[in-house]
Amino acid sequence: MVALAATLLSAALVWPVASATQIDRDASRITFTLKTRLGQTLQGRFPDFHGDVVTLPDGRHQVQFKLATRAVEILDSPAYTRFARGRGFFDAQRHPQLEFVSQPYAQSLLREGGALPGTLRIRGVQHEEVFTIDPAQCSRPARDCDVIANGSIARSDYGMSRWTFALSDQVRFSLRIRLRGEPDA
Repeated sequence: MVALAATLLSAALVWPVASATQIDRDASRITFTLKTRLGQTLQGRFPDFHGDVVTLPDGRHQVQFKLATRAVEILDSPAYTRFARGRGFFDAQRHPQLEFVSQPYAQSLLREGGALPGTLRIRGVQHEEVFTIDPAQCSRPARDCDVIANGSIARSDYGMSRWTFALSDQVRFSLRIRLRGEPDA
């Protein structure tokens, strides 16, 4: 047992450590859209979230988000906001956050655009989902311009199957992300 502990400790001392950069909450936006069966579009947002972009020892990156479902808002509608936080949708009382952890990706994805797969957890249910990153509009994405990502999920996959008579199953997420501070030299 002592030998195992010593081996783990020495491996931890020589293994490269990942670093993380926080997502700038003030400069970033995470929104979602859903449609009613009557054709109305509902715009929602997550005003309270935390996220990091981790630089892995191999040079790739990984994004991690936690979004507070208790703070979720449907714009211009207190009634739909209560519904979105309620048991039939995000169930914020029992599941106070939604989480996303991407697969590791090369930094070039942010410049060139493409698919960003990862694990999304809503209401304690997790599935692999894919967000599409738009090609960057600048040479330093997330620093000098937003990283723009979009993705759609089926809410029924996450146990949000109430109100099917009133709402479509598809929820479309849109993210505009900026990072805090400057990258390490």
